[in-house]
Amino acid sequence: MVDIRPFKAIRYTQKAGNPENLITQPYDKIDAEMQKEYYQKSPYNYCRLILPMEENKYQVAQQRIQQWLKEGILAKETEPAVFVSRQEFTLDGKKYERTGLIAALRLYDYSENTVFPHEITYKAPKADRLNMLRTVQKDLEPVFLIYSDHERKTLAFLQEVAKTKPIIQVTDSLQVKHTVWRVTDPQKIKQLQANLSSKTMVITDGHHRYESALAYRDEMRSKGNWTADSAFNFHMSYVVPVQEEGLVVLPTHRLLKEFKLTDQVLQGLKRFFDVSETKPTVEALEDFLKSHVNEHAFCVYDGLKAYGLSLKHDKSVYDFVNANVSKETKIFDVVILRDIVFKHILKTGQLNLDENILYVRWTKEAVDKVNRGEASIAFLVNPISAQTVAEIAQQHELLPEKSTDFYPKMVSGLMMMDISVSEKLQALS
Repeated sequence: MVDIRPFKAIRYTQKAGNPENLITQPYDKIDAEMQKEYYQKSPYNYCRLILPMEENKYQVAQQRIQQWLKEGILAKETEPAVFVSRQEFTLDGKKYERTGLIAALRLYDYSENTVFPHEITYKAPKADRLNMLRTVQKDLEPVFLIYSDHERKTLAFLQEVAKTKPIIQVTDSLQVKHTVWRVTDPQKIKQLQANLSSKTMVITDGHHRYESALAYRDEMRSKGNWTADSAFNFHMSYVVPVQEEGLVVLPTHRLLKEFKLTDQVLQGLKRFFDVSETKPTVEALEDFLKSHVNEHAFCVYDGLKAYGLSLKHDKSVYDFVNANVSKETKIFDVVILRDIVFKHILKTGQLNLDENILYVRWTKEAVDKVNRGEASIAFLVNPISAQTVAEIAQQHELLPEKSTDFYPKMVSGLMMMDISVSEKLQALS
């Protein structure tokens, strides 16, 4: 049973300045260059909390939060609320709207079959976010989850609230417009809670944050002196119905640094795929992928030549796939790419992010990086649908990292949630 609750959000005040100079992309999307840019935008930019440049970053973040609260740069609301949050954006010339709910979601162990992961996680990012939680005792960024709303009751609620006056309107650096509405009416919130209580949630973004929050919750509980209403039992979450039309998933292309598209590699690919040479242009690569959706198809580009790859309908190929591809979601392109192309044909061994593999969301960016010599070869893939991600996760199967890219990301800096020991999130009577 899903338990969502209103919370007293901590938000920037007008004293902080123009919101466009305050918000950021999520901490794990911020590179060194972006970090510098954010710092230059404002002395109160949110990057200074989620990813400080200073060495003792956790303590610095905590000191800044306290200082900004004291100075009135940040303020904690007096009334608990849930929030409706909408992102308006354009992709390939088409306009989209994605609307979801920001609320405090009770933390559930995966074994409870209420919240499901869909991706593998790693120790280092979890240790980092756990240290941040311990020090600042705030949820600085939401976890992004999806759920099914066949009855369309929460969709109707979201649309109704979006007709009222918003409390935040800001456009981010990717030209995504973010609008937020506040809901404080206890009766409306109770109805929303009833509509969501029977749902199951699937994490789309924020696996490391969610698992860090579970670890923090367990640490706090082990110290005693807590109740079911203690705020650290919850995490600030952005939840979106799978039926929301603006729920877009982009592909995540794989770029390798140390491997070449040799004749030997091409012969290896031809054993498993129908290989056709295509123009080495962004348009031709995207056209091939769009015309081969649901066919286990890829494109490969090495700076000079480009090929379309489509898995052969051949018993020997299927036998090999069944024997050599991880049981874990073997039907997925990214798994076939990893286990057949990378491990078997290229013999890549362990691939480490930034060291020998890069992940990018745009075809043009992938092509440009190869052209500039930042990678030697690019493998381009089709996206996985949100519905498929939800179904797979609820079957307790995990995809390789960077298999999905729910776009756009929720910006950081719209609000934070207090999870200090004294903070309670009361159930509505």
